[in-house]
Amino acid sequence: MGVTGMRDYTRPLDLKNGRVEMAHGAGGRAMAHLIDELFARRLGNEWLAQGDDGAVLPAPGQGRLVMATDSHVVSPLFFPGGDIGCLSVHGTINDVAVMGAKPLWLSAAFILEEGFPLSDLARIVDSMARAARAAGVPVVTGDTKVVERGKGDGVFITTAGVGLLPAGRELSGRRAQPGDAILVSGTLGDHGMAIMAGRDSLGFESPVQSDTAALHGLVETLLECGADVHVLRDPTRGGLATTLNEIAKQSGVGVMIHEKALPVNPLVAAACEFLGLDPLYVANEGKLVAICAQNDAELLLSTMRRHPLGGAGAIIGSVHGDPHHFVQMTTALGGKRIVDWLTGDQLPRIC
Repeated sequence: MGVTGMRDYTRPLDLKNGRVEMAHGAGGRAMAHLIDELFARRLGNEWLAQGDDGAVLPAPGQGRLVMATDSHVVSPLFFPGGDIGCLSVHGTINDVAVMGAKPLWLSAAFILEEGFPLSDLARIVDSMARAARAAGVPVVTGDTKVVERGKGDGVFITTAGVGLLPAGRELSGRRAQPGDAILVSGTLGDHGMAIMAGRDSLGFESPVQSDTAALHGLVETLLECGADVHVLRDPTRGGLATTLNEIAKQSGVGVMIHEKALPVNPLVAAACEFLGLDPLYVANEGKLVAICAQNDAELLLSTMRRHPLGGAGAIIGSVHGDPHHFVQMTTALGGKRIVDWLTGDQLPRIC
């Protein structure tokens, strides 16, 4: 091999035993090699292949753009039912979708810790690629940085998403009205319990799987059924309780939910009791809250239950006038209690 040939040769990444090095984030040959061989090869599409500082994308046509961004620091990185890779794709797609928009494109930025195994990084990026392809929402641009050993925790991922909101479609946490019905699309707290089960320090095991999923298909089905939908939200960090408090504050209303109507997997309920947690505050990553006109509640519920991601959907309460914007719950024993904002962080690094 001549001198030129030797200069052009680059040793393949050791994806079995190799580790992230500081040079992988320094902007030189090693970084270009990591991007080409690990990221571009797995996430590749016509826009990412442009290779520029940003992706030049086609104008989406009529309507408005919705943009959302989300950072992911979940621990552990791999958990029952998912990992930080698919979670980072699903989370941002869902933030765009619950605004009523069709997700179009994603960006992904990685903060990597020196010494992180390349095999784990490849596994994460493979999971991202599968999730993005399954959702039909490609990753079109990204960035990679490396921090010194001990100054990170393996990998953090920030994704941003852009979607197209059709003209005339208005969904917002500000649009809940007295008399509206409140629905959820399935069982509560699955993701949070899967994360807790994956933390070795707790000595806690559970067969519960994370519910992480892209919800844009379910959202579009609900919005096309003819129901007058006012609000859609995905109850992630802080769970259903925090989401309902956010909506009550935004809309200037009160909320009443019913404990007996809440869909909770018995395994999750048992795990919450064991750990001293309330499933109302436990994170979800594949469920949504829908608020619609009361007359359309049964139509929306039947539509929801026909979708693969809404089979355990339920009507759980209603909206009413309340100058204090309280969220309350009728208990299984017939009493009432305030469902307040989450105080502190009962489940840190849940997503």
